[in-house]
Amino acid sequence: MRLVLLGGPGSGKGTQAKRLSQTLNIAMVSTGNILREAIDKKTELGLKAQAYVEKGELLPNEIMIQFMTNFLLENESKNGWILEGYPRTSFQAEELDFLLEKINQSLNYAIYLEVNNTVMKQRSLTRSLMDDQPEIIERRIELFKQQTIPILEYYEGTKRLLTISGEPSSEVVEKTILSAL
Repeated sequence: MRLVLLGGPGSGKGTQAKRLSQTLNIAMVSTGNILREAIDKKTELGLKAQAYVEKGELLPNEIMIQFMTNFLLENESKNGWILEGYPRTSFQAEELDFLLEKINQSLNYAIYLEVNNTVMKQRSLTRSLMDDQPEIIERRIELFKQQTIPILEYYEGTKRLLTISGEPSSEVVEKTILSAL
């Protein structure tokens, strides 16, 4: 099974990606974790990404698409995978479909964890990530609404969108997702 997990900052994407990865026995691909690791190690990708991450901005499409292309080509998982933190724009979503078609794969579902702004802010402030400062959180929520929300329309149009409330406990959210699959 190949899944994309969508949601704003603090929506529970990371938590659900881990849970679903274990439950479904599929690989978890967290672009946020991979980017933070690349920044810490000062890799070429990390250096390109650092300025955007520090400002709470999304990486340009061309950087993310090339990164994900390389990653998916190098890390084919027989059982499938769950992408957390990618795609972030409708263009990236379309490019992901093209890439998967080239490598004879397809996306089963895009799961959107719907969470209101107040909950996203509260959850983000309780984490200890370098990019979880109040003004950066506000910017990330703004960007999420502007750039990521159109992805929902894209996946809705292809009949692959599952919208799940991300506000209950992580156990309840996971059960709801598994029932929807």
